[in-house]
Amino acid sequence: MSGYFVADVGGTNIRVATVTADGIANIRKYLCNDFATIDLALKQYFSDVDTSFSAGCIAIACPVTGDEVAMTNHSWVFSQRALTQQLNLDALFVINDFTAVAHSLPVLSGEQLVQIGSGTANPQGNVVVFGPGTGLGVEHMQLSDQGWTTLDGEGGHVDFAPVDETDLVVWRYLQGKLDRVSAEDVLSGRGLLHIYQALALHAGETLSVTEPAQVTEKALNGECETCLAALQQFCRIMGSFAGNLALNLATTGGVFIGGGIATRFTELLMNSDFRARFEAKGRMKHYVQPIPTYLINEPDHGLLGASAYLQQQIAS
Repeated sequence: MSGYFVADVGGTNIRVATVTADGIANIRKYLCNDFATIDLALKQYFSDVDTSFSAGCIAIACPVTGDEVAMTNHSWVFSQRALTQQLNLDALFVINDFTAVAHSLPVLSGEQLVQIGSGTANPQGNVVVFGPGTGLGVEHMQLSDQGWTTLDGEGGHVDFAPVDETDLVVWRYLQGKLDRVSAEDVLSGRGLLHIYQALALHAGETLSVTEPAQVTEKALNGECETCLAALQQFCRIMGSFAGNLALNLATTGGVFIGGGIATRFTELLMNSDFRARFEAKGRMKHYVQPIPTYLINEPDHGLLGASAYLQQQIAS
């Protein structure tokens, strides 16, 4: 399907691809800081692949609520109408990056997913994706007569709900530090570090780790027992949060984990208490137990989702 492009824009990189009949191709990655404006970055891609485009979809890491789009973690600000004209397009769609991630779910194949535990997906059931990364993105989606429709919200900012004694140690530490503890404060890069800090201080240890990546690294290579305990607790909290999302909207199509963190410790996650905590919903265990949970193991899922969204819009 030549003539269409998709872009996945973060605070550091912009990744662009061409939509084809089989998916996406000609993926290029550019540094946002190399371009004063987004149109220059996209025109560079058009030149690099020597292709003209009639339509495109941009998935971007910031709220998209009107014509003007202002990036949260970068300086780019643009008008959707003006950008459409600058790129000489017939149609341009700009969506939140997690809207794109959600739209990737129905088009991901088995080898692009890792199932955690049991459960069988209803292909027409509601789905939800959450992604611990720099922050905590959440997006529900339902199938309607018009196709897949995302249900926007700020699910990453709900209250953190402690479930076990270790959760309470983490909550007390953060409550004293932040006054109000959200899910994002524990399920994100800084959240993993928060869990480590809480456990280390509770055990009377000196803090020896300062970056989230160090927690994961030292946990996986056996250097730090507290880092390992923090990573295991991170998986437990993810499980409880995922179960809450399943309860919220009967996500019989599955609960999916995206973001940039969980794929770094897939084996540990598979062997963790994630699924046990997902199902630990008391009288409602029977409700969530049949619902499958998956880890997205596809680095281009944002671009694939933008492509799926674009094609659905063009077809409607």
